[in-house]
Amino acid sequence: MTQTAATSEESADPPAAAAVEDVRKIYGKGDSRVAALDGVSLAVPQGRLTAVMGPSGSGKSTLMHCMAGLDTVTSGRVLLGGTDLTGLTERALTRLRRDRVGFVFQAFNLVPTLTALENITLPADIAGRRPDRDWLDRVIDAVGLRDRLGHRPSELSGGQQQRVACARALAARPDIVFADEPTGNLDTASGRDVLGLLRDAAHLHGQTTVMVTHDPSAASYADLVVFLADGRVAGHLADPDADTILERMKSAGSPA
Repeated sequence: MTQTAATSEESADPPAAAAVEDVRKIYGKGDSRVAALDGVSLAVPQGRLTAVMGPSGSGKSTLMHCMAGLDTVTSGRVLLGGTDLTGLTERALTRLRRDRVGFVFQAFNLVPTLTALENITLPADIAGRRPDRDWLDRVIDAVGLRDRLGHRPSELSGGQQQRVACARALAARPDIVFADEPTGNLDTASGRDVLGLLRDAAHLHGQTTVMVTHDPSAASYADLVVFLADGRVAGHLADPDADTILERMKSAGSPA
């Protein structure tokens, strides 16, 4: 990519849905001190699918947990839209996560006694809100499980369960969805279905999503890939393909 093209792309970037500014996350003290995040600054573009990659221990899951308000930072700022998470009480953080953030985890985290539909609407039910029926129908059709809505998780395949988890995250129309290795437990075909759903949610419906993954094929569905190494940002790659990601991973051993 030429410098002119890169400048043009950067000027067309959408506003940030979330950002971290010089964030550090330190675990332990003295000889056992570990810097999981060491001065990370990153802006997540609104309405895009962003993948975060890096070797084990690079800080990618810690970064996602801090951005989602699931963990606190040692220093720096975490912003969700115009809200600074670092100044919020635990009660306010809980409310923010409930109202503005969606989660998709590798382990699905479905309630076994509830049907697929009940799992999808659970966050709204807990918050005492009535789901937007039109949007809910669009999400259900997008995951392709309309004929399985009355089934419990044990009656669904792994891919179907993960699609229910994706629908649950999307149904409440959160400001941002965080997905932690969402295809890690899925076969190739099911993984493609879930990744296609997340990409379509971003491109067709403007749903901002951050996905942590170790898989170059999964990351190739993203609009932007952010590479971490040793708790620092080691580079970015826009509109990637799997081969380019793999090559970039090989040279991501030190921060850029």
